[in-house]
Amino acid sequence: MKKKIRRRGRFSQTIIYLGKLFRMFLFQNDWKVLPMSAIIAGLVCFAVGGNLYKTMEGTMMGAFALSCICVWNGFFNSIQSICRERAIVKREHRSGLHISSYVLAHMIYQATLCIAQVVITIFVCNAMKVTLPSAPLVTPYPIVDFGITLFLITYAADMLALLISSFAKTTTAAMTIMPFMLIVQLLFSGGFFNLPEQAMPLTNLTVTKFGHTSLCAQGDYNSLPMVSIWNSALKMKNVEVEGEKPFKEALQYIEENNMREDLLLKSAEQNQNPNYAFDSNIVLDNWMSLIIWALAYVVITVIILENIDKDKR
Repeated sequence: MKKKIRRRGRFSQTIIYLGKLFRMFLFQNDWKVLPMSAIIAGLVCFAVGGNLYKTMEGTMMGAFALSCICVWNGFFNSIQSICRERAIVKREHRSGLHISSYVLAHMIYQATLCIAQVVITIFVCNAMKVTLPSAPLVTPYPIVDFGITLFLITYAADMLALLISSFAKTTTAAMTIMPFMLIVQLLFSGGFFNLPEQAMPLTNLTVTKFGHTSLCAQGDYNSLPMVSIWNSALKMKNVEVEGEKPFKEALQYIEENNMREDLLLKSAEQNQNPNYAFDSNIVLDNWMSLIIWALAYVVITVIILENIDKDKR
């Protein structure tokens, strides 16, 4: 009479694989993603952090850059997580591994990494004196709202990379796909680049669109001054027309009469975007979209891995 083999339940398997992932974090150099996130955040803050949440243009560029940081971090966290041990997953699945437990362990582990990266990013921003949102929208603390947005962007990108890792043949294939996916995420962010009208629906398929919109709304984008016209006029102040310098005279008149701020705000009024209104509903809607996309990526990952036994690779 054959002895019945008792297999571990889903919860036990999740704990076992979670422990394995944290051991890999310590002993297989997976911890390197944390200092890398600090370096990337520092470079971005140095390059574009000066005008973040101070002007419309600075906020647009800074929010886009922050979204880039999050997507980059999320992609690098898990792009090789599954494909590097595909043979092991296939063998253990045949021996009783529950794919849902395996993926759930990755979800918990990656969420921990994402939280750590968000904390590091916020710390770097504060250390480099970057202006952050000063008024809350959802929680009582603006820094918490800001952190949740960064986390959801990072985590959604992380789950997308996990999905790519689940069907990529090798780690080389996964790393080859990643730059293409990064370009798609950045190009179709929906706010930073002027896309043709027919391309706008594609922005709803990207993580960056919802993250960028939420970051702009949290910074009260529509109440900020717009400085592009003023800066362009300053560049032309020495232009002569029939021996005179009309731009210089106009700029002097504006400054002498303390009209500069009013002019910047009037310029901003013509460029307000209702999608970036300082409204908690806008932020919550974008958070929900990021959560839905993250869950969708997870479901597809589970479906792909449930059929790993059919993979002849």
